Amino acid sequence: MIGFLRYVSSFIVYMSWYGGKVLFSALTGVKQRPGGIYDTAARRWAQGMLRGTGITVRVEGRERLLGPEPKVYIANHASFVDIWAILAEFPGTIRFVYKKGMDWIPLMGQAMRAARHIPMDRRKLSASFAAYDEAAKFVRDEHSSAVVFPEGTRSLDGRLQAFKKGPFVLAIAAGAPVVPVYCENTWALMPRGSWSPKPGVVTLRIGEPIPTAGLDVDGRDGLAKQARAALLAMGARE
Repeated sequence: MIGFLRYVSSFIVYMSWYGGKVLFSALTGVKQRPGGIYDTAARRWAQGMLRGTGITVRVEGRERLLGPEPKVYIANHASFVDIWAILAEFPGTIRFVYKKGMDWIPLMGQAMRAARHIPMDRRKLSASFAAYDEAAKFVRDEHSSAVVFPEGTRSLDGRLQAFKKGPFVLAIAAGAPVVPVYCENTWALMPRGSWSPKPGVVTLRIGEPIPTAGLDVDGRDGLAKQARAALLAMGARE
């Protein structure tokens, strides 16, 4: 019960404050810029969620996050904690490709779209392709990075699920390297279906970038295999 109350109260407080800032900025015409309100509000919201639920984050391979080159981060997805940890720790401008169903969450859905995170309707193939196209354009035009969960949804048991191909088409279209990210211990702290995260430590392991230069769409399968192998080598379980 204590974990549930901490989670809900943290969400209400931090989303009301930082989500409200994002919506106000969007309504008043504040433009996207590196390090601006759309970046800092998301980062501080995530830091607040971690602090409020007693979760701390360690990062291994942080140097692979640095540099001006835009990236497509490919991460396993076992928990909502994955999102908080990545947003809290990754530098620069990053945007998520996320499940459109999250749009129903009051304030959060509107704030995510205002900040140009990209919703994807997995039920419609054409809509999925359109979302990945939008993400690739964002990476190219804004010189910013994207985060994609290639499993498409949170794992039920913490094990790595099959990968969708769209995220790797995105990376090729954007001309950006794929950076594998393994989120360790997030499932144990807050498995799918849980509303009561446990305090603990999450480790983000950042893999070596996988280049996409010279690849066309036919290279998506090989790219997906490389990214999956990297996550398994970093500790993911099949």
